[in-house]
Amino acid sequence: MIEELLTKNKLWSAARKAAKPDYFERLSKLQRPEYLWIGCSDSRVPANVIAGLEPGEVFVHRNVANLIHPTDLNMLSVVEYAVHQLGVKHIIICGHYGCGGIRAAVSGERFGLIDHWLQPVRDVSSTCFECRESGGWSEADLDKLCEASIIEQVERLARTPTLRAAWQEMKDVSIHGWVYGLKDGLLSDLGCTVTRDRFAASPPCKSPSTAPMAT
Repeated sequence: MIEELLTKNKLWSAARKAAKPDYFERLSKLQRPEYLWIGCSDSRVPANVIAGLEPGEVFVHRNVANLIHPTDLNMLSVVEYAVHQLGVKHIIICGHYGCGGIRAAVSGERFGLIDHWLQPVRDVSSTCFECRESGGWSEADLDKLCEASIIEQVERLARTPTLRAAWQEMKDVSIHGWVYGLKDGLLSDLGCTVTRDRFAASPPCKSPSTAPMAT
C-alpha cells in the first residue's frame, strides 16, 4: 500500500506538470496564503479540497476536534507565523458534524490522554447546554454542541496574546467559525466572526458568547 501512494504521487505530479509546466517552479518560490485553516484531524475534512483551494493558498493546522488550547505551542506557533510572518487575512476555525472528538468528549467513556485534550468540549457542554447524563445526546444535540464548540474556539483564539498584539498593531486579520457537513459536503458560516473592529469595541477579556441551549 505504501508503494501505491508513491505511484499515485508520481501520477499526480505528472498531471500537474502536463497542465501547467511551470506549476511546481512557481509554487516553490512563493507562499503568500490569505487563509489560515484550523481544522479537525479527521481524514474526511482536508482543508484545501473542501474549500476548493490549490496548494499554496491556505496555511493549515489540524488537531482532534479543532480545539484552541492556550498551552498548545504547536498551534500557537502556527498562528504566530501565519499572522505575523505570512500576513494571513482570515483565520478559519472549521469543525464538522459527526465529529468523533465531540462525541467522545460527552460519552462518559475513558479513552486515555485524549480525555484531557477534549476538556474544552466538556466545558462548552456544561456551560451552554442543559445538564444531561452521558450517552443521552442525540445526533441533533451533538451537532449543536459541535457548533457551540466552534464558536467558543473562535473566542478563545481572539483572546490569545498573538491576536491581541496583531489587532493592536492594526493588522487586518479576522477569525471565522465554520462547520462542514459530511453528508452534503457544504461549509456553513456560523456567524461568529471576530474582527479588529470588534476587538477594539469589546476587549478580549469580555466573557465569550453563550451558544443556544439544547432542547
